[in-house]
Formats: sequence, structure tokens, C-alpha cells
Amino acid sequence: MSEVPFRRIDEFRVEIPRSYNPQMRTDALIFADEKMVEVIRHDESPKQAANVATMPGIVGKAMAMPDIHQGYGFPIGGVAAFGLDEGVISPGGVGYDVNCGVRLIRTDLTEDAVRPKLKELVDTLFLNVPSGVGSEGKVTLSRPDLERIMGEGVQWAVDSGFGWTEDRDYIEARGCLSDADSSLVSNKARARGIEQVGSLGAGNHFVEVQKVDRIHDETAAKALGIDRPGQVVIMVHTGSRGFGHQVATDYIQLHEGAVRKYGIQLPDRQLACAPFHSKEGQDYWKAMCCAANFAWTNRQMITHWTRESFSKVFARDAENLGMRIVYDVCHNIGKVEEHTVDGKRQKVVVHRKGATRAFPAGHPETPAKYRSVGQPVLIPGDMGTCSFVLVGQPGSMERSFGSSCHGAGRLLSRAAATRKFRPNDVVRDLEQKGIYIHASSKAGIVEEAPGAYKNVEDVVRIAEGAGLTKIVARVVPLGVVKG
Repeated sequence: MSEVPFRRIDEFRVEIPRSYNPQMRTDALIFADEKMVEVIRHDESPKQAANVATMPGIVGKAMAMPDIHQGYGFPIGGVAAFGLDEGVISPGGVGYDVNCGVRLIRTDLTEDAVRPKLKELVDTLFLNVPSGVGSEGKVTLSRPDLERIMGEGVQWAVDSGFGWTEDRDYIEARGCLSDADSSLVSNKARARGIEQVGSLGAGNHFVEVQKVDRIHDETAAKALGIDRPGQVVIMVHTGSRGFGHQVATDYIQLHEGAVRKYGIQLPDRQLACAPFHSKEGQDYWKAMCCAANFAWTNRQMITHWTRESFSKVFARDAENLGMRIVYDVCHNIGKVEEHTVDGKRQKVVVHRKGATRAFPAGHPETPAKYRSVGQPVLIPGDMGTCSFVLVGQPGSMERSFGSSCHGAGRLLSRAAATRKFRPNDVVRDLEQKGIYIHASSKAGIVEEAPGAYKNVEDVVRIAEGAGLTKIVARVVPLGVVKG
């Protein structure tokens, strides 16, 4: 139980004052109401948020979203921005699964058309999208292919027949960070990655067939193309697999040395970092960009096989089924952005670990088609309840460096969930709700049981109440492919 002191700012925000720890350079801010504060006290994540506030060059406040829970160094749900000249970059502040993210694909199908073929559809998706611990992709890549993936991201996939030209327009950063430098990626990361492009993996990753259950904002829903209750959509959640994990592992070790080299004082060695403009900092930044490009390519290939699966089951091509990408947003990433801090515009490197961008209407990095309503924010819940589509609001730029939550947030660790739940009970409970699951392992079922997560409705309500996002639509699962 965390004993960190909280000071209430308003209904949806609490603050850990810098007086809590003399090393803190600023306050730590958590988006949480009274009910959520009691939940987040049960692990060390508030203390981790305060620890982030001790890091060199931090600007504004160290922040955490309502789905905050304990992570490696930084809390999951953490947001922190550092000045480019005086600040640092931290692999633990991005996370091990670089550019883990969520993609939403819309269709013209309705639940009435899908329900009779649901089992066939989910089983076909399971066969077409490799999943599970150590899963390998379906495509044999050459080393030049991997080089292009690291440098070009989704463009390689589209050029190779795994997508449509327009797909890039609906992906954050258009599916590529241009600072990528593959020479800074280790041979071990390459060896792990070359076998895994186009695979789902395990843990909380999934492909989920959903239906639009409730529309909260008709104007935004229409702009996003998800404007009919009963409309079928697909949500894909996965990241950079072993490739990104190895990049993080390599550079966490390197940055532990950089902490000593540059005389950086930290309360937790897991916060290992390096000055952004140092060689160590820039090497990680460019390798992280490679891992981000890998992750976008991974989701792109899964999108291709998802379209193929629907085409096979419904005997219509994907274009005829209206299977357009709504958006793809990442939630373990560092980005160089310009923000107003203390009344001044400055460039910062924003760490979002278990947090997503939530840029408002009119922002130039929001796809042109959505510029009147705001950037889509995709919030998966657990496989037994619901997920949400939101859009960014101006308050996010003022209060959170254009950021919002990324999911429900774990309530129980995977080990605790394994002790508490039985796979057959979870499957039966899902069946009673009309949800069909095809998983690669029993462990994947119990670790991700609905009871292992916070109530996602509470999370998005707080994000909306704080002015970060606006709820557009609620979607509920019909069928789930789990690793």
C-alpha cells in the first residue's frame, strides 16, 4: 500500500507535492477521482510517478493517467516531458514493448451478418494471425527486408502488398519515424525480430471483433466512419515483439553506464537515462525509432491478414466490406514535440509509457479527415466488457502534453490473476455474454481475465472529466483472438 501523500486539485486531479521528496524538481500529477485514488494506492506506482519528477531537465509536471499501475522505473500510464538541451531520454520511460499500440478497423458489416459466422471468423483469424509466446510471422524476411522495415515502417509493408496506399494516412506519424538508424540496433534484436514480423504475441495482445454498442458523439462518430450501433469493427493490440524488447534491454544496460558517466542522481536505477543530445541518448532515440517502425509494420501485416480472413469468410473483398483503418495510435513511445510550458513554446521529448497522444481538433498532426473533430484515441478494456473510441480535446494540450490514457490498467498482476481465475470459468463466463474466444494458451486466458483489470468506464470518464478526451463511441467484444 503506497503511503505517498496526495493533494486534491479538483475532482479529477491529485498532486504529489515536490515536498514529498527533496530530490523532486517538480510536482507529480495524477488524473484520478477519489474512487480511483483508493485503487492506485495498492501498488508503488504513485511513488514511481514522484521518482520521475526527480529526473534532470523535466519540464512541467511528472504525470500519470487514471490507468496508472506499477511498471519498470516509470509507472505504466506515465507521461513526462524533458527539455532537449537540459533533459534526458529514458528507455524505461518508453517501455520494453516499444510502440505497443492499438489499431481500429471499421467495416460495413453488422452484428446480424457476423453473428452466424462468428466462430468460423474468429477461428480463421486465429489461423491467419500467428499468436502466442514466441510466435513467428508467416512471411520469411530477408535481411534487406528487415533493414527497410526498420527505416521505412509501414511503407515497406504497403510496397510489399500488405496494405492499401491510403492506410498510412490513418496511422500516427504515418507509420514511420524518420530518425531511425538501423546501425544502432544489435544483432540480437535483429535475430529476434526477423522471425516475428506479422505476429500477435502473447500477454494482453489481441485481435478483437467488436460491435459499436453506443454512440456518444454523432458528429465525431460519423467523421470516423463508426456511426451505426451494431456496426462491426476490429481492434488490434500488439507491439514490437522481441525486437523492441531487445532494443529496450540493450539500451537500459547502456544507460545505466551513462548515469554514472554524466553524474546523474536518481532514486531508482530503473530510471536509467542519458542526456538527450549525448551519444548514448541519440543512439537510443534512433534505435527506438527503428523499433517503432517495426511495430507499425507488425500491425500493418496483421491488418492485411485480418482483411483476408474477413474476405474468406464473407466471400467479398476487403474493399467491398469497407475495411478501412480508422486510426492506429501508439502508447509506448518517445516523441519530439513543441509544447507551451510556463507560457513559452519549447521543444521537448515527451515520454508516453502506457499513454497515448490525444491531440485536439485543428492540430496539424491529426489526419485531415478528422481535423474538425480531433485525433482518435483508442482505449481497449478487458475482453469481457467494452472498449472506447475517444477524440482528443484542447485540455490535453494545456494539461498533459497532448496525452491521455491507454487502457483499463491492471488491477491484479499476471501472477495474481493466475492464482485467482480458472481458464474454463473465464471461457464459460465469456460464452454466457455471447463472446467467443480462441486463445493459444490457458495462461493467456487467465492472465487477461476481465477481473484482472480496472473498470475501463471509470478510466475514460476521468479522462473526459479532466478535459483530455471526449467519448465518441463504446464498443463491445463479439469474438477474441488471444496469444
